[in-house]
Amino acid sequence: MMKNNWQHHARYALKGANQSNDFFKTKAFKDQEFSIKIPLEYAQLIDKNNKNDPLLKQVISSKTLLESDHFSLSPLEDEKHSPVAGLIHKYPNRVLLIASRVCVIHCRYCFRQNFNYAEHDAISNWNEVQNYMTNDIKINEVILSGGDPLSLSDDKLATLIDNIERIKHIKTLRIHTRSAVVTPSRITSQLADMFKNSRLNIVMVLHINHPQELSFQFAQKMTQLSGVTLLNQSVLLKGVNDSIEVLSELCLSLFDLGILPYYLHMLDKVQGAQDFLVKDEYAIQLHQQLKNNLSGYLIPKLVRDNNNHAKDWLL
Repeated sequence: MMKNNWQHHARYALKGANQSNDFFKTKAFKDQEFSIKIPLEYAQLIDKNNKNDPLLKQVISSKTLLESDHFSLSPLEDEKHSPVAGLIHKYPNRVLLIASRVCVIHCRYCFRQNFNYAEHDAISNWNEVQNYMTNDIKINEVILSGGDPLSLSDDKLATLIDNIERIKHIKTLRIHTRSAVVTPSRITSQLADMFKNSRLNIVMVLHINHPQELSFQFAQKMTQLSGVTLLNQSVLLKGVNDSIEVLSELCLSLFDLGILPYYLHMLDKVQGAQDFLVKDEYAIQLHQQLKNNLSGYLIPKLVRDNNNHAKDWLL
């Protein structure tokens, strides 16, 4: 009987082509430089008999590994915006911390799959990170990213949040995570209490791309996060969610769980993700159909990150 413990699930995730091929009874997985990693809670949501399953497509080995002029190893060039190791500062009022080097899942379209985590880790460089944030009173929001910040233990996360709370001019803590949906057991009672008792405004931005990812267990876990603002950002992915039916169902299903659709991201052009690219013209058509079909508060902003000081909206 499998333990209902998120660290157990993370430890025994499917890793590499051999384990993945055995589990899915296929030969389609191939080991590549960006390693395969699939938590079992997520793998169990995948239809093994459907080679076009939208969840499977997000984790299976990429077919396109050829170099492209328009795709790069580091499409957002985060390192250029890092005045202190482990901290990224693109926007005047907020900073992003690389809180963890680890993700519980390796998504094939991940824009940080080639990121130099060894030299950009906020916890290892905490004194410098803390001094930077303390000395800039314009910073009122801290974003925890990674990797995935929820790959940290509750105790490590509590220490990090406590240290952030000590900086008086910081009012909001935003946590970007895919762990919550791919490993719902990660939402523990200790984590929920930590958020509830924080003096900070806690915002959790979930990374959910398809309604099939919304398991019953995930829905139950979301009810524990009282007082947390829940938002979602999706990546628009060819063959995964690039239809009005899927996007409409996703937006409506998210709202049923108390989660507001926030961003619909155009693909960050990382090398190896070419198969997921949706053309701008089609993306704009899809977004217009969403506006025609759904109430305004259910419409995520269609955006692209062009390394500017704000997201670029596609209109």
